[in-house]
Amino acid sequence: MENPKLEQTEEELVDIERDHFEAPIEEELPEVKEVISPPLAKERGRFRGLQDIWIRMKRNKLAMVGLAIIVLLIIVALFADQIAPYGFAEQNLQNQFARPSAEHLFGTDDLGRDIFSRVVYGSRISLKVGFISVSISLILGVAIGAITGYYGGKVDNILMRFIDVLQSIPDILLAIAIMAALGPGLANLMIAVGIAAIPGYARLVRSSVLSIRDMEFVEAAKANGSSDFRIILKHIIPNCMAPIIVQATLGVAYAIINAAGLSFIGLGLEPPTPEWGAMLSGGRSYIRDAVHMTLFPGLAIVTTIFALNVLGDGLRDALDPKLKR
Repeated sequence: MENPKLEQTEEELVDIERDHFEAPIEEELPEVKEVISPPLAKERGRFRGLQDIWIRMKRNKLAMVGLAIIVLLIIVALFADQIAPYGFAEQNLQNQFARPSAEHLFGTDDLGRDIFSRVVYGSRISLKVGFISVSISLILGVAIGAITGYYGGKVDNILMRFIDVLQSIPDILLAIAIMAALGPGLANLMIAVGIAAIPGYARLVRSSVLSIRDMEFVEAAKANGSSDFRIILKHIIPNCMAPIIVQATLGVAYAIINAAGLSFIGLGLEPPTPEWGAMLSGGRSYIRDAVHMTLFPGLAIVTTIFALNVLGDGLRDALDPKLKR
């Protein structure tokens, strides 16, 4: 005689096995498909990496303040024509040395030009000089550093001795020499500041390449038949990007300072171009009677340099793998 409880137990076991082995398989299939898809996994990993960097950046409140200031400056530079109430060269000799007021927020200069409008237009000039000069030094410095670090030997000795000669001259003196040879002008100013910063990027990239070139993934690329150019461009330089990004952020600040210094001594942009350093130079003769002529351009330089420095420090902390938590 069969036991009814035993039959019921067997039926329950069959149901449990059916629920356990059939239903979850259909639910897990999409996950398995995602796991075995390399492009999707690579893209998702890159997104998560950027997301982690952003999360670490947000923990640094000072860096976020710097980022907000830089974004605001970029917006001001892009929409300077709409923001500035007057033209940067618009003169009113009957309104010279006017104090800050509702009509002229930062006052006027010795020619009756609105200082607020000139500071707004000057942000366009300063940011352009900073970003383009850093781009010049990045392209040349990264190329020299990658070649010398990867090949070594005679190539390293020749190129690095040239870099040593450039590095033995202070940046501002080298930029002054180049500007004296090329003459004043915006393009020449960006070239001079960019060339003066090449040695720093070259040495930074060279030291990073020396620590990477003997790693397993580089050896695997060589064994796979990849050319030296492809190995440097696709495998080595991407792994050096973290220090390069930080150095470039700080380099924009140095470029703006150097450009302002060159304009201050008369080797930068010519009047009436509203460059912050040139505005400081024009207002120093009237600093006792019209301090606002130098105060507001100086504050613009200080604020920009402060924002770039704290942003660079925040990026360094966010990109440093030792500080991940």
